[in-house]
Amino acid sequence: MHSEPVPAPAPDLAPEPVLLTIGAVAERTGLPVKLIRHWSDLGIAPPADRTEAGYRRYGPEAVARLDLARTLRDLGLGLSTIRDVLDRERDLPEVAAVHADALEARIRTLRLRQAVLRSVARRGADAAELTALDELVRMSAAEREAIVRAFVAEALGDVGTSSFGRGLLAAMPELPADPTAEQVDAWCELSALVRDPALAAALRRMAEYAARYAPADASTAHAPTAGNGAEDGHGTGAGSQAQNGSQDGDGSQAEDRSQAEAAERLTDAWVRRVSAAMDGGLAPDSPAADAVVTAVVAEWLPLQSGTPGAPDRDGPAARARLLEQLEMAADARAERYWQLVCVINGLPVRPSLAPAGAWLITALRTNPTPGARATALEALYDGDAAPGAPEPPGTGLVDAFASVLAEVERLVTAVGPDRFGDPTPCADWDVRALLDHLVWENLIWAGLAEGSPPTDHGADHLGADPLAAFRAAASATMTAFRRPGMLERRYGPAPGRRLVEQLLIEMLVHGWDLAMATGQRPGFAEETVEAVLPSVREIYGALPRTPGGSFAPEAPVPDGSSATDRLAAFLGRRVVRTP
Repeated sequence: MHSEPVPAPAPDLAPEPVLLTIGAVAERTGLPVKLIRHWSDLGIAPPADRTEAGYRRYGPEAVARLDLARTLRDLGLGLSTIRDVLDRERDLPEVAAVHADALEARIRTLRLRQAVLRSVARRGADAAELTALDELVRMSAAEREAIVRAFVAEALGDVGTSSFGRGLLAAMPELPADPTAEQVDAWCELSALVRDPALAAALRRMAEYAARYAPADASTAHAPTAGNGAEDGHGTGAGSQAQNGSQDGDGSQAEDRSQAEAAERLTDAWVRRVSAAMDGGLAPDSPAADAVVTAVVAEWLPLQSGTPGAPDRDGPAARARLLEQLEMAADARAERYWQLVCVINGLPVRPSLAPAGAWLITALRTNPTPGARATALEALYDGDAAPGAPEPPGTGLVDAFASVLAEVERLVTAVGPDRFGDPTPCADWDVRALLDHLVWENLIWAGLAEGSPPTDHGADHLGADPLAAFRAAASATMTAFRRPGMLERRYGPAPGRRLVEQLLIEMLVHGWDLAMATGQRPGFAEETVEAVLPSVREIYGALPRTPGGSFAPEAPVPDGSSATDRLAAFLGRRVVRTP
């Protein structure tokens, strides 16, 4: 038998690729046909073949290329870059890294834009402010810094080489990539502030002062600042920024750092002393304020060593120099500049030094030499009543004081709790605070007359019943003032009658304040007020009428005003004629 030959196995043949129509590719990728056609024309996913009718047909790799292209496009890459990556002409990790940086920059811009829009919504900005904020978004960090740097350089001119100038230039505001609403608001405010010629003038004055009083071995004098940080860069924040600037090769940066730290310690020290005095109710134009001035001068003097004409002891020259420094530095715009820089740079912001600075300026003006105010009052106390002053009517000074207290009590009685939040002629007090002060004044003077410890100024002296609190305090005062011999007894340099007179004046002027705040008319006896007016002028006439002082400048009064109105006007109250 013959068997049939067995045929040899056929060779393996690769299967024909499955080609897809453009519609099928669109179905698999989820991309529109029009987009696939466009990308195909750009070479991102070229067709593998065409039908006899010219229709495109794609291989499986086209689907993979289109999927990757879509991913890269969603990440923001351009089509030419996508094509280079797909064709292996550019390395994907390298492209990804570059694009990640670009995305980060874009994200920062978007976050800043978001913060700006929220700022606009929060502050109710108008169209002009919105335009300015939009410019802020479009600026690069370098452009934003250039605005401030150009302002500082122009403001300082040829005195920018002092440590003050170097500190300003080193403390450039730098808005972070993801700013808070507060930082955006601060930058907007700063952008407007640096356009203010008054700020430039203030900074130049400070730089000129620093250059004029530069120590022989340094570039600036140390001054406790009054409202801004003329020497230490606002004390906390900007001074630190100046210290963190780059080294300039001659050691001046380290020197600036040491000077800023010393000035900051001095600022902290005097602010603590003055704040304690303010919290205790000590008036800057009172004799007791001189002790605070003496302590501040003692801490300040060592830092003046080496400066031209530096004083070596407390006295008129030292106090005049310190007063000059404080007044030079007391500029609200400059203080605000430093505060905004600190906010933008995320640094601690020292509370405003202006109130404490105003207090210390007033205390220095009141006491240009050690003990000046006390000496003047001792001379006054050693004399009798002011020349030409009539004696109070009735049975004497204490009875006149009692009648004033009774009228103040009448005014207090008419004040209901619904008026406690109303403003008063004393700018820092509402009605409740004024009532509290009236009670405190009686407690403090009664305690002084009795030799009791002083009452805490910061405590609440009213409690739940302000009228009862006033009556109790007034009763304590009258008991103390009616003790036999009280008027002749000496309380330090002053006789007791001067204590009674002083509290009588306080009750008159603050009683007037209460009446004006609550729509009443004070009914003080005209002859009593006329009797004390000469003493008021004698005691308070020479006091500095400064923002930190007890009294504003004397105000005009309408013709025919009462003695009480004239007293109030002399002590800085605005008197308005009522029908």
